[in-house]
Amino acid sequence: MVKFDIKRAGKTFLYMCLWGFLQLAGQGNPAIAQNAKADSLRSLLENDKNDSTRVKHMYLLAAQVNQTNPEEALTLAQEAYFLAENLDYEDGESRSLGMMANTLTKIGNYPKALELNIQRLQLEEKRHNPKNYASVLMNIGVVYDLQEEYTLALDYFRKSDSVFSLYNIPEYAYNRALNLGDVYNRLNMSDSALKYFDRSFYLAKELEDVDYMGTSMTGLGHVYLKRGNLIQSRDEYIKAVQYLREAKDDEVLCETTLGLANLYRLLKMPDSAEYYAKMSLQIARQGFSSKELDAVGFLTDHYKSNRNLDSAFVYVDYLHRLNDSLNSKSRIRASQVISSNEQYRQAELEQNRRKAEKERLQQLQMLLIAIFIPGFFLLTLFLSRIKVHIGAIRLLGILSLLFFFEYLTLLLHPTIANFTHHTPIYEILIFVVIAAFLIPAHHKLEHWLIHNLLKHHPHFKHSKKEESNEPDKPVPPPSKKH
Repeated sequence: MVKFDIKRAGKTFLYMCLWGFLQLAGQGNPAIAQNAKADSLRSLLENDKNDSTRVKHMYLLAAQVNQTNPEEALTLAQEAYFLAENLDYEDGESRSLGMMANTLTKIGNYPKALELNIQRLQLEEKRHNPKNYASVLMNIGVVYDLQEEYTLALDYFRKSDSVFSLYNIPEYAYNRALNLGDVYNRLNMSDSALKYFDRSFYLAKELEDVDYMGTSMTGLGHVYLKRGNLIQSRDEYIKAVQYLREAKDDEVLCETTLGLANLYRLLKMPDSAEYYAKMSLQIARQGFSSKELDAVGFLTDHYKSNRNLDSAFVYVDYLHRLNDSLNSKSRIRASQVISSNEQYRQAELEQNRRKAEKERLQQLQMLLIAIFIPGFFLLTLFLSRIKVHIGAIRLLGILSLLFFFEYLTLLLHPTIANFTHHTPIYEILIFVVIAAFLIPAHHKLEHWLIHNLLKHHPHFKHSKKEESNEPDKPVPPPSKKH
């Protein structure tokens, strides 16, 4: 039985699931359109002054170069994420994480892609954005599906669909139905698979998208084939071929024609089976290696079962060469996965180094402030004992106290922020309570400090001395009343 592989890695729908803003199907030549957009974004990046805008341009550029240069896309998305993290720009963090996960999915690094998607999911859980939250759930399902962990994929697809439905979010309705139909079919739950493939077909009709219609009908053909409804399966496949040819979707067309080959083999029509298998192989040679392997495997079995040993031998040899080629590609992909992990690790190390440097700078500043405040107070105390204007002493004393109380606030703020989990309402309430104690204490301490500083001031002493040396004025006798 042919392996059902509807619109998997590398197809437009995967990127649509991962990113709502990615429009990979452009007008005219998509490669030219993407190159022009990438050049435009590079120019904008060179002139960016605003950091949040820079984050946006970096992850958008990563989206444009994702197909042609995944290493550059990963670097751009990672830089965007680190910058967004420094800015506390959560939307930028979320989109950058999604772009990194998308890129890693493309090169086959599914474990790391899953890790980043889950990290993004945790971020979206705090943001309370249903659309983004549901999209991440769907992306996690896609990664599990690509790893052939269909039960987990189904769980995440269903969660995603329920969130989209609960909040009446219309986006990705076709993809949601197609994903669910696909995974139900892989789990051999044909009733549910038919339900969702049928739903996806009607959504495709509403969109008047022949590519989507052909894809959904291919799914229906696969399900009917599994159930033994061969006539219905054939009808779906034949219509799907027409739509997919019109849409020029060769990848799904490979599956559809090989599905017909399987069907005609079951109908004991070997000539038709051979015809559609060769058609599938011819299309697959345009760059769809896994589909080419499926078609060659079918033809090898077909010629063996029909005792056409010469042709069977030719395709056995073809199969061996193709397997060698695919094994070589698998090794290259494995190397890309290792490289992407190392690239990600090195970027994280550099970011951690920058963070540590920033923290050291902040700690040094706090230390200098801690040294400055008592130094400033000692300077004030020294000046209070020499001939300096009393107004200056008062000002320096007040500044000493202000520096001290502001320093206390600086010390307390991180602790309070962590304690309240950065909840502004709780933070302000705690600071109000602290202020209720500190403000009266500040006023009392200010009066006490100014008084004690000034009593040592020469002018203050001289004034006191003059007051003590001033002779007592005679008190006039009370007037007598006559």
